[in-house]
Amino acid sequence: MYKQYSSYLKEKYGEKVYKLPISLKETNCPNRDGNLGYGGCTYCGDEGVGFENLSSNLSVKEQLLKNKEYISKKYKANKFIAYFQSYSNTYIPLDLFKKYVNDAVLDDIVDISISTRPDCIDKSYLDILKEIKENHNIDITIELGLQTANYKTLNKINRGHSLCEYIQAVNMIKSYNFNVCTHVILNLPWDNIEDTIETAKIISVLNTNFVKLHALYIEKNTILAKQYLNNEFTMLPLEDYIEKAITFLEYLAPNIAIQRIIGRAPEDVSLFSNWGISWWKIKDMIEEKMAKEDRFQGKLYNYGCNKAIKKFD
Repeated sequence: MYKQYSSYLKEKYGEKVYKLPISLKETNCPNRDGNLGYGGCTYCGDEGVGFENLSSNLSVKEQLLKNKEYISKKYKANKFIAYFQSYSNTYIPLDLFKKYVNDAVLDDIVDISISTRPDCIDKSYLDILKEIKENHNIDITIELGLQTANYKTLNKINRGHSLCEYIQAVNMIKSYNFNVCTHVILNLPWDNIEDTIETAKIISVLNTNFVKLHALYIEKNTILAKQYLNNEFTMLPLEDYIEKAITFLEYLAPNIAIQRIIGRAPEDVSLFSNWGISWWKIKDMIEEKMAKEDRFQGKLYNYGCNKAIKKFD
């Protein structure tokens, strides 16, 4: 049906692997602090995406050990991914970046995952990660928020970058032989199904390793919340999200592992969150529709730069 990230990890590492989120108090975003702009993306709240994380006042090691203790007991886990999650983690001083990432190198950490923006990728940070990868035989994954390939929508949500920066960032990361995970929001009100298809195609031809799919939620006290309350746009029905998710998967390369097909959202601080339905129920609805209609990841993966070449005798 689709390639699940959990299966990929189990096949690669021989057992289940769990992510341990890390928050850094120094992280921010160039789209919030005045470097590119103020206010950030229209949907972004004060805590970024790390609303379930431990306090950033704890050290990297303390956060890892506390989360690891909980996960180990609950799931009998032995291998973990250190996940630098909130905001743009390559948007901090180089010396701090090096220290924090080195602090995450523990015996049972098999991968270090760095969440950041496409316009915050630089050779100096990648060189540090390359050294850590080689010295400690540890995998490196860079998570990039693309959200959509539609540059007009990127402008509407005030991303502060275009598709160009994403393509350049992926190419640079791939030159280091690191993994890339791309984040996509499937129900942005200004995107149609053609935008969904084009996003899947671009991610595929760039040889992205993993994808995280999200449904847009509207957090209180954000620019998007004000627009929503002013009826400047309407949210797509759940049925449309399900159809977009399946279509996206059909056009996505079959070797790309899906880390998430829909995300959890902070309901207590949101005006709109996953249509008021549990994320796992929506996941079940997507999978049931795919099975019923015989649809699967890569079913329409028949495009590429050589598709028009004539077969000569």
